Amino acid sequence: MSTAAVAEVLHLAELVGYQEGAVVSRQITKADAGNVTLFAFDVGQELSEHTAPYDALVHLLEGQAEVRLGGHPSVLQAGDAIIMPANVPHALKALTRFKMLLTMIRA
Repeated sequence: MSTAAVAEVLHLAELVGYQEGAVVSRQITKADAGNVTLFAFDVGQELSEHTAPYDALVHLLEGQAEVRLGGHPSVLQAGDAIIMPANVPHALKALTRFKMLLTMIRA
């Protein structure tokens, strides 16, 4: 994404690619108030349980994922989103290959 552009149409799912047996990320924007990052998970890949000091929004762009939030699993599909409150343990697992947009809100 060009930093000189005032406005730019982004085709989010096309900005990050899958890699076999891996999780790929690409930061779209970063600011003091938060950041936006794209992720592509190969099937079976996961982020183990952890916490973050900020609220976050996960929006699935493709595929299917299990999101555990405070020990409770939810299955998300393309188009679904979930809010992960600050300091609540969460984990993600790819039930199929999936892509997501993560928005971290620091302010």
